[in-house]
Amino acid sequence: MKFMFVCGGTAGHIYPAISVADRLREKIPGAEFLFIGVEGNMETELVPREGYPIETLVVSGLRRSLTPSNIIYNIRSLYRTECANIKARKIIKEFKPDAVLGTGGYVCYPVIRAARAMGIPTLIHESNAYPGLTTKMLEKYADKIMVGFEESRGYYKEPEKITVTGTPVRSGFVSMSREEAKRQIGYTDDKPLVLSFWGSLGASRMNEYTAEIIALNEKEGAFRHIHATGGGEEGAARMTELLRKNGVGELKYTEVRPFIYNMPVLMAAADVVMCRSGASTIAELTATGTPTVQIPSKNVTNNHQEKNARLLEKQGGAVVITEAECSAEKIYSELCSCANDSARLKSMSRAMLEMGRPEAVENITEAVLSLVRK
Repeated sequence: MKFMFVCGGTAGHIYPAISVADRLREKIPGAEFLFIGVEGNMETELVPREGYPIETLVVSGLRRSLTPSNIIYNIRSLYRTECANIKARKIIKEFKPDAVLGTGGYVCYPVIRAARAMGIPTLIHESNAYPGLTTKMLEKYADKIMVGFEESRGYYKEPEKITVTGTPVRSGFVSMSREEAKRQIGYTDDKPLVLSFWGSLGASRMNEYTAEIIALNEKEGAFRHIHATGGGEEGAARMTELLRKNGVGELKYTEVRPFIYNMPVLMAAADVVMCRSGASTIAELTATGTPTVQIPSKNVTNNHQEKNARLLEKQGGAVVITEAECSAEKIYSELCSCANDSARLKSMSRAMLEMGRPEAVENITEAVLSLVRK
């Protein structure tokens, strides 16, 4: 059998696809796989790192505000999409997949549309509580749409296509003990550990807050802190400059990294994770049962990150701070309050584990295979 995966732009789109590919490879020895992503995006690094080949297209999204410059941009985007559709047809014709699964990103649109026109079974997985623009545009082209949350059903026009699967996480995300995970990363003292990140590309304003939080914690030593800046070496260099401006020199309680590759272990080791509210990140947090301080991005379609975060808050697993409420002092206070209250951490951890969907990978794998068999 041959399977094609389409994803792009963020780790939250890429890793769910890799998780399903890994499970299919286990179930069907000899199966062939091909990923399609966007030229120059991070999938061109992460997918080969996991042992899968990838082809790329040149695509860009649409801008909603109809200013003259955005209208010109959208015309160019539509032209790129049509060119990408032609190239996608060529790749599909050569690879001959038995099914095509899209897990997010603008690149899904030309590929899923081309596959459907060529009579190949197509599936989409939407991990967010509210569907993105690409998912909405592809609803009529997909044979099956899989969603991460039960609450998502009402946002679709064709409910018969919808299956609630949960959002898959990589096999490394398991609920190992905090103590074991901390030993694996060499943290053996009694200080609580905070892990923070703002997405694979970084978020400038949130990194500014984080630099201020690091400065506060370096004075008080309330917790140990690992922070991933995002944005590669440039992001790490900018964080060094931000720390300098906040009067921070040598770091005693903090470790700063451009990107985190051993996320399953670090997330399991953390007493609290401070991050955005992307659905893939939430799935990973619930898999490890890690309490979280959520600061949803406001720059997303229909404020879907806050909708994701509020689901965790409602169950008692998260503290939610909107960007409008943000200050370094407020965030630091919440981190200290959570990280140093063992009873609260245990309660939050139980709530997160109860929301987990460890069967998500298997659900999606079976959905793909059942569609192929049909």
